[in-house]
Amino acid sequence: MLRLTNVFSGYGPRPVLKDVSLTISPGEIVTLLGGNGAGKTTTLMTICNIVRCISGTITFNDKPINKMPTRDLVMMGITQVPEGRHIFPRLTVMENLEMGGFLRKNKGEVQRELDWIFGLFPILKARRNQKGGTLSGGEQQMLAIGRGLMAKPKLLLLDEPSLGLAPKFVHLIFEIVQKINREGVTILLVEQNARMALSVAHRGYVLETGRIVLQDAASNLMENAMVKEAYLGA
Repeated sequence: MLRLTNVFSGYGPRPVLKDVSLTISPGEIVTLLGGNGAGKTTTLMTICNIVRCISGTITFNDKPINKMPTRDLVMMGITQVPEGRHIFPRLTVMENLEMGGFLRKNKGEVQRELDWIFGLFPILKARRNQKGGTLSGGEQQMLAIGRGLMAKPKLLLLDEPSLGLAPKFVHLIFEIVQKINREGVTILLVEQNARMALSVAHRGYVLETGRIVLQDAASNLMENAMVKEAYLGA
């Protein structure tokens, strides 16, 4: 579904990503592990063409997307849920979700999507008229994911969905990630909680200083000595 080949990208003259290649097949959860500053968020931003791809190629369903406007990528089926949630705090829960479906034209499909999201996150339905900024951190993360799902993505890019959440919300968010995947949404997951990420992912990549240094099945990465020492606290 998604292929990055020898990608260099960054914010200035010096690239952050250096010769990054990775693939994601339909139906997978693929996690991208790495320390702070490794280039994980830059990878997602480059896929969305928010950060410029200096060289290399990015294809989505075999179509080059390097130079496509971000709006067009959303319409093709790529949606990002950013780190830090970035909901609209002064809008209600319902208005935030409606913003996620802004580009959708079929109102019947939008309503079905909304019903599905309320099934995933019953608390959002109960608080649909509440301002987004008054929700707890975990509830805001649910809203951010729900807003992303309103675009009906084929590929969902999740950036640090458990960041700053209480443990009970961390487990709930990862259960929801698996449910979303079982509904047919392919997921690229960036996550500092490596143990949780590998427990739900099919495959994983390890990124260090802008380069892929390791890739394998998630179960194998969980047992890898380098991964254990660097990311699992073993």
